[in-house]
Amino acid sequence: MTKSNQSLYDQDFYTWTEKQAQALLQHQVELLDWEHLAEELSDFGNRHYDQLSSRLAVLIGHLLKWKYQPEQQGSSWRATIREQRRKLDRLLQKNPGLKGRWQEAWEEAWLDGRDLAIRETGLDESIFPECPCFSSEQVQDDSFWP
Repeated sequence: MTKSNQSLYDQDFYTWTEKQAQALLQHQVELLDWEHLAEELSDFGNRHYDQLSSRLAVLIGHLLKWKYQPEQQGSSWRATIREQRRKLDRLLQKNPGLKGRWQEAWEEAWLDGRDLAIRETGLDESIFPECPCFSSEQVQDDSFWP
């Protein structure tokens, strides 16, 4: 497809978003790119889910490091654990629809968190369990420290 045959969406995404926002505000439905708008809205929602999964992975990784490398426990790890718990709580408060996908995100994040712990501790990967050794509820609980 030549550049002249490409849509504004393909040529200049920024300008496309500005024009679509303007058309929405002015109720100019004939100017709306319905297919791409639907796609972008869906992608936007998925970014929140990705953030949930990513934050869970960081939290899980630091909890695993806390459990399996206790001699290295320090204020930095503690701060990261607290920060991720706070940010997860805030994300779920602002996006309550994500609560229904918590278990899915938890299952996806476990192995990512495990990989983070392996990478950052340098410990043999056989030390870290492939299946969760604490529950998703414990991860959210500020009083839980494995």
